[in-house]
Amino acid sequence: MKYAVLVGDGMSDSAMDQLDGRTPLDVANTPNMDLVAREGKTGVARTIPQGFAPGSYVGNLTLLGYDPTLYFSGRASAEAANIGVELEDHDVAFRCNLVTIVDDVMEDFSAGHIGTEEAAELIAGLDASLGNSAISFHAGTSYRHLLVIDTKELPDGDVNRLKNIQCTPPHDIPGERLWKHLPRGEGSSVLRDLMEQAVGLLSSHPVNIKRMAEGKKPANWIWLWGQGWKPQMPSFAEIYGLSGAVISAVDLVKGLGKCIGLEVISVPGATGYLDTNYQGKAEYGLRALEEHDFVYIHVEAPDEASHEGNPQLKIKAIEQFDEMVVGSVLRGITKFDEWRVLVTPDHTTSLRTRTHTADEVPFAMSGTGIVPDSSERYNELTATSSGLAFLEGHELMPHFIKV
Repeated sequence: MKYAVLVGDGMSDSAMDQLDGRTPLDVANTPNMDLVAREGKTGVARTIPQGFAPGSYVGNLTLLGYDPTLYFSGRASAEAANIGVELEDHDVAFRCNLVTIVDDVMEDFSAGHIGTEEAAELIAGLDASLGNSAISFHAGTSYRHLLVIDTKELPDGDVNRLKNIQCTPPHDIPGERLWKHLPRGEGSSVLRDLMEQAVGLLSSHPVNIKRMAEGKKPANWIWLWGQGWKPQMPSFAEIYGLSGAVISAVDLVKGLGKCIGLEVISVPGATGYLDTNYQGKAEYGLRALEEHDFVYIHVEAPDEASHEGNPQLKIKAIEQFDEMVVGSVLRGITKFDEWRVLVTPDHTTSLRTRTHTADEVPFAMSGTGIVPDSSERYNELTATSSGLAFLEGHELMPHFIKV
């Protein structure tokens, strides 16, 4: 049996007046996802358990069949794994976004989707100026980077204090004044001091001077959030007895794959944005299934469109995901004698608020051994009406594999 899980990040949403009371997923032309629903079954899953902030780390951890109440180790732990930073028991890592702040307002949580090479220069400059035995900056991809704090090197180091600092994701506060969203709680002064010191260094850096001269948004702040620590979890193979691979442009998803022993496959042109190489992800995924039992293909584009608050862009991203990823996988996977496909978001991202929500997500699955229900289309309403619900969302994966 070959298994393909196709994740449209943040694809689900709520009904909108400007879409005549429909959701982007319902409005979008999605013949391939509809085919999965029609030839298989639909339902909903709660990928964000109560008590957890909605986000991609928890959502993807749950989709992969891991109970966050047992295995949550913070978002930055997966980012660290992907870029080869091995955390020790006394380390706490933080997601370090390069962002654009204008007049104390969060203008852009991605600094205009800054390029990886430019960003690496900025992160190297920060590490050279602010790094020491306790503090280190590590370059990731585009605007997504990492700060690691070795708590044993701090005068009053306490790993639990840093784990419990309250941080706000920058994509949750577009257009808002930053001061009320800075890290807070015991020990948070370490983060605020670093953020403040970084401003002068970034503003005068040649990369940002050049960006501003070209009319681009400067990466003039760092935003620290999403702390994580050394993960402790069994491998995917230990749980399911399957070998597998993960395909994503997002460090977090790739790092999570590494943490559970999946092969991480890089696809040329995969960007984590709407210009990503959709077709390439599908082709590399099908190729992975020639060697592995399982592939997890993640596409960030619908989530990015949601954070921009652009309904038409989100519809376009969903349609591209359907045509080039879902459609290509459906056409190619039939060369295997037995196969199953699961289509789902990892969480809901609201166009109205431009943030993640904890709403249940719709899924559709079809293939060998899956008995069809009466679903005709894939959208939030059909999935909810099917009556199939996994309120413990981590139970969806074992159901998909073993049904």
